[in-house]
This record gives sequence, C-alpha cells and structure tokens, in this order.
Amino acid sequence: MVTSVDSDTLRALADPLRRRIVTLLARESLCTTHLVEETGARQTNLSNHLKVLREAGVVETEPCGRWTYYRLKPEALSGLAAELARLSVLAQETADSGRTRPC
Repeated sequence: MVTSVDSDTLRALADPLRRRIVTLLARESLCTTHLVEETGARQTNLSNHLKVLREAGVVETEPCGRWTYYRLKPEALSGLAAELARLSVLAQETADSGRTRPC
C-alpha cells in the first residue's frame, strides 16, 4: 500500500516565496527583517507566508528581545524527503520494469 506525503507540507512548499524562505532558513535562523532584505518581499506578505509555514509545521519561532527569529524544523522536511525518495525509487522501478496495468 502506498502512503501519501503530507499534503499540508506540500501545499506550504508549493509557493515559490515560501520555498525561498525555507532555503534561507536551511542555512540559518533569521528574523523577518532579514527575510525582507533577502527576498525583497513586503513585510506583511512575508508574515503571511511565515504563518502558512508555521501552521504546516515547517518552521518554528524563537523570541529574541523585540525580534522573532524563524528556524526550520528539520524533522518536518526529513519525513517528507524520505517519503518522496521512496516514491522516486518506486517510480524508477516501475519505469525500469515497464509495468503497465492492462485496460
């Protein structure tokens, strides 16, 4: 039986700006000001995207004085990566074998 990948995480990562945010946070924890500088997005737009990523469990926050830093949650992405890798192997095996269900 094939299990499905986490649809909330996939939906959250489907947006190009959110993928850019995740890429930046993979390197270091950043506050909204840093993310605005790096992405060129408006602060309100960025905050909305960060909310989607938080709700999907992809990022977490860490208060630091008057700033809030965002950090990537590796376990959220590692589970998704493992499932996608498993599906990739299965797809390659299917392609190599030429399996096709008859009509």
